[in-house]
Amino acid sequence: MVKTFSKVLVGSTALALIVAGCGNNNDSTTPTSSAAPAGTAAATAAPKKDVTFSVIYATGDPATKQAVADSITAFTKANPHIKIKDLSETTTASYLDFIKTKDAVGEFPDLIEMRDTQLFADSGKIAELPKDLQSLFDSVPQVNGKVYNAPIALPAPQGIIYSKKAYADAGITEEPKTYADFIAAQEKLKAKGISPIVVGGKDIFHWGFWINKFFMDEMLAQDPHWNSKRSQGKASFTDAGPMKAMTLFTELFTKGYVDKGFMSTADNQTASMLVTGKAASLYSGPWMFPQIAQADPKFDFGWYPVPDQNGVVNVVGLAQPSGWSFSANAIKDPDKTAAISEFIKFFFSKNQYASYLKIASAIPATKEKITYEASPQLQEVLTMMADPKVVKTLQINSFWGEDQMPPTWRNWFYKLAQDWLVKGDFSVDYMKKADAEWDAAIKAMKK
Repeated sequence: MVKTFSKVLVGSTALALIVAGCGNNNDSTTPTSSAAPAGTAAATAAPKKDVTFSVIYATGDPATKQAVADSITAFTKANPHIKIKDLSETTTASYLDFIKTKDAVGEFPDLIEMRDTQLFADSGKIAELPKDLQSLFDSVPQVNGKVYNAPIALPAPQGIIYSKKAYADAGITEEPKTYADFIAAQEKLKAKGISPIVVGGKDIFHWGFWINKFFMDEMLAQDPHWNSKRSQGKASFTDAGPMKAMTLFTELFTKGYVDKGFMSTADNQTASMLVTGKAASLYSGPWMFPQIAQADPKFDFGWYPVPDQNGVVNVVGLAQPSGWSFSANAIKDPDKTAAISEFIKFFFSKNQYASYLKIASAIPATKEKITYEASPQLQEVLTMMADPKVVKTLQINSFWGEDQMPPTWRNWFYKLAQDWLVKGDFSVDYMKKADAEWDAAIKAMKK
């Protein structure tokens, strides 16, 4: 019996997951834009006007990159009059910095996978999503009173992806119920002579995984408006919550639980280190499942969320403004607007979207129910997300409006964390620097 999962119902403040029944749904065909106008024979239809538009999407995860690339290939094959210029590149720089660089050299794309919507909406770089495309989704959070995004997928939680053999060899018989249990498990792995956790620290974005885990546990799950309080001077990184968060983060690295080569290990190397037994686990999301399965189809692995010190599970799970966005320039061109709209409709058509979701191990965002075959590990993710006891929150960089984090602060802080880990001298002074940098970035944003 093949397990599948169906569309996720989402509001702006809640997420409910529905695991579908058995069987695959193949009752619809993927639409193309080749249909003739009503009352006109297809053989005599007027030829489509040639149109070209550019696109940029995140390429950090190979499976997701392939899933988007496959969608583009399928679309251009079905619509030969539309050419898509792919400006995406694989780089160790952050996705935000990559987009800024493209903008600086005059290559801001017509269609973009947008993650920092508030920043680019405020700067006038992106346009409101056409109403007919908004109708594809139940609810998309607004920024400045407008919907800018067609969400590619719903936010996916992160957790420990682990080798079942390594855990069994270390005598770990059950998944941790508290953070103390989690640390005890890492001690057992370390005692067996294996690196408990691999971290892809060569890629700047990877630092957000663990840093955000502890920020969510100690600050954001309890207070979703922490960022705005920090901007108003009513909260500080030297407060108990942030200090505890970064103390736990630091101890994870300095007590031998993280593989020592974290500064030179790329994110795309972590799956290989896991399947070859060089590390027992990695902390990441379900987008890594296909990459691991591809590296070794016989590798037996599991997944679990890391609980906080009270045994509460806090994960990314609230809807956020991110996804496909039109550039402000593209929306002024009727031909480009029509072509991009056709692509977005194609991307989210039932069979095509199901193919994307399966390759990327992603959670569907559309109003229409989508089912596809899901791995046992992905079923674990879905079951966890359906648990009402699990707290759904956002990462520090995912808020918008008054709760927006200064965009430049994120990577600055990730590099600051690297600095104190290499020097081994974490103290409150680093968190004072974090406050000062946040304040300076907020001041710069207001100019």
